Amino acid sequence: MIRIEHLARSFKVPPAPSKAIPFRRAPAAWVQAVRDVNLLAPNGQITGLLGPNGAGKTTTLRMLAGLIKPDTGRMTVDDVDVAREPLVALSRLGVLSDSRGLYPRLTARENIVYYGALQGMTRDAAQSRAESLARMLDMSALLDRRTDGFSQGERMKTALARALVHDPANIVLDEPTNGLDVIATRALRESLRLLRSPEGGAKCIVFSTHIMQEVERLCDSVVVVAHGCSVASGTVAELLERTGKTDFEEAFVQLAFVQTELAERGALA
Repeated sequence: MIRIEHLARSFKVPPAPSKAIPFRRAPAAWVQAVRDVNLLAPNGQITGLLGPNGAGKTTTLRMLAGLIKPDTGRMTVDDVDVAREPLVALSRLGVLSDSRGLYPRLTARENIVYYGALQGMTRDAAQSRAESLARMLDMSALLDRRTDGFSQGERMKTALARALVHDPANIVLDEPTNGLDVIATRALRESLRLLRSPEGGAKCIVFSTHIMQEVERLCDSVVVVAHGCSVASGTVAELLERTGKTDFEEAFVQLAFVQTELAERGALA
């Protein structure tokens, strides 16, 4: 289970030089990337983190992965506090980031086994796990090819196998279908359904996206994020009922934009 409570993070933006006076710089500004994000992702379910570009999804997941420290808020992975015990929490996470980050001179197998070693696995155990994941992800033909020159779909499969090598109980995916064709997207979707099922270990999966169709087809529950805040949560059916819409895209627009704008106007009034 992954739990995020009242998460917030701001960044200092470097000042730009003045056009009138080249050596004078304007005062530094602060950008509030994440204001108040809350999420509860249980085992055996795919929880969608849905929001437009710039809503704070990637920053939230980077904080969960221990790459950025939050200003305020609390994150736990299987009741382990990420801030207090980061290594213990991260050992229970498999993260597929928006940047695949494969080593191009290594084969797919070597990329996977190397990450297994970083997780404390023996070489034999990592090799066996790589073979098992290759069968599950239908990538056995790729295992002994160097990743330099891989297609987007092949890179995604390798990066996902690498994230799963230590058999984590929790999986975090940041917009994993970006740049994938229809076939690769379908393969990823089937892999996630398997991982969610009892046969695949009933994993807790957090799936960040801005694509409505992915949420409708994959996610058991959804957290809608806009302007750095969680603005709604529930199943697709519950969010449709809440907004009175029959089309999920229309429901999302109302939740992420219309209601947020009304709330901001009320706060300013």
